[in-house]
Amino acid sequence: MSGQDIEIKGPDGTFGGYLATPDNGKGPGIVVIQEIFGVNQVMRDVCDQLAREGFVALCPDLFWRLEPGIQITDKTEEEWAKAFELFGKFDVDAGIIDVDATIEHLRQMEVCNNKVGAVGYCLGGLLAYLTAARTDADASVGFYGVNIQEKLDEAEQIKKPLMLHIAEKDEFVPAEAQAAIKEGLSGKDHITVHSYAGRDHAFAREGGAHFHQDDADLANGRTLAFFRQHLA
Repeated sequence: MSGQDIEIKGPDGTFGGYLATPDNGKGPGIVVIQEIFGVNQVMRDVCDQLAREGFVALCPDLFWRLEPGIQITDKTEEEWAKAFELFGKFDVDAGIIDVDATIEHLRQMEVCNNKVGAVGYCLGGLLAYLTAARTDADASVGFYGVNIQEKLDEAEQIKKPLMLHIAEKDEFVPAEAQAAIKEGLSGKDHITVHSYAGRDHAFAREGGAHFHQDDADLANGRTLAFFRQHLA
């Protein structure tokens, strides 16, 4: 596995990203969609782990319009305040344009076998859902996406496989929002929703306040199997 910072050309400009490639030098692509902390060490570690599993993982800097290259943690109040400030200013529609450009960038790389999926966390969980609705990604996975219930009118546009991981005690996604998501996506064979009882937001973020090893392993295992099935 090797990792490097690269540049991605999108319709609105050039932005950075972190690329991790597998040791065998080739594999399916996965766009890793950031949380509200930028392309930080957590996102880089996700890319590295996916590369160890045989995928070409690329995490684009979706905050480049606001503060290019920012990398913060979830360890201090000041960093949380900065993260929420960026989240409040973030243009979701522009972000999906950048995700789409990242998908195309991966597809054109020699190390990619042309199949490209996407996985996102928190803010990225919403963007993974919208990636499934608005791009030609081959498969998408969202972890504890925030505000998906406000975009359920786009579910009919989803034609490729989508998996969502929902934390039942998510402090940012109330029970009524979770119920709306499940009802709005029910009956669609290509969409799978998993709920995790007792889990709070970001239960799969290693080192985070709500990290839960067993359910993180379960969700990550389901995600890997899903990508192996649909990106082979």
